[in-house]
Amino acid sequence: MSRSVWKSPSIHPNFLKSIVRAKAENKKKPKITLSRASTIYPAAIGLLVKIHNGNRMVFRKITEEMVGHKLGEFALTRKKYIYKKKKNPVKR
Repeated sequence: MSRSVWKSPSIHPNFLKSIVRAKAENKKKPKITLSRASTIYPAAIGLLVKIHNGNRMVFRKITEEMVGHKLGEFALTRKKYIYKKKKNPVKR
């Protein structure tokens, strides 16, 4: 279920401060966040962000298409399973 229209998009206050500070200083150092539920604002376009996926930090660059989505949507929490090739296949 989406957030009500009359409420503003949710974003962690410390993450918002770091976005504003990074844009003002024009730094290229990635911003680290554990807040996967924060909404991506237009002010964050072009920033490098490290998003925690439960195990490690994932690098992402914020683009225009990401605005309005949550940060957690771009840091997958599950690995894709790869089937291993058998060494000695059964001959029939």
